Amino acid sequence: MAGFDEVRATFWGDGPYGVQPPLTDAAVEDAERLLGVRLPVALLEVLRVRNGGVVADAWNAFPTEGPTSWSEDHVPFDEMMGIGREDGMVSLLDSAYLVEEWGLPSPLVLLSGDGHCWVALDYRACGKQGEPCVTWFDVEDGTELSLAADFRTFAERLTAAGSLGSGPDRTDGSPPDARPR
Repeated sequence: MAGFDEVRATFWGDGPYGVQPPLTDAAVEDAERLLGVRLPVALLEVLRVRNGGVVADAWNAFPTEGPTSWSEDHVPFDEMMGIGREDGMVSLLDSAYLVEEWGLPSPLVLLSGDGHCWVALDYRACGKQGEPCVTWFDVEDGTELSLAADFRTFAERLTAAGSLGSGPDRTDGSPPDARPR
């Protein structure tokens, strides 16, 4: 398991896709007011390095103890939304709309996903001012899986999808059962 400082320093991959303008204190305050929650300090530390985008290959998967609809041994985490309102880009600020659109429980702040599957900060147990756990939601099969007690632990347990042995190769982005997504 990597230390948080190592993950934070090397978290982001190449490319401008999904990158919002640099994060400011005012943007954080506005986001927390709009979302109605306190965002985790560890998440904000990562977003201050770069405000969203493609996650580096070294950190693009979260290992699971059993199979999910995605893989035998992990869930994907190949991009993470930032905080902002750039045209054509989805951000953490779109969480309320997306939660309603996809029929997800509330309160959540969505970190990554494609509509069918999401990784989210889950405030249901801790309340809106608490430290949320990180949960995987599969909308199509109606399942959820608790991944980590908090964002820092989640980040420290991220790994390269290619380093996981029992899961099928998902370089084409398809789920293990090849359902259309």
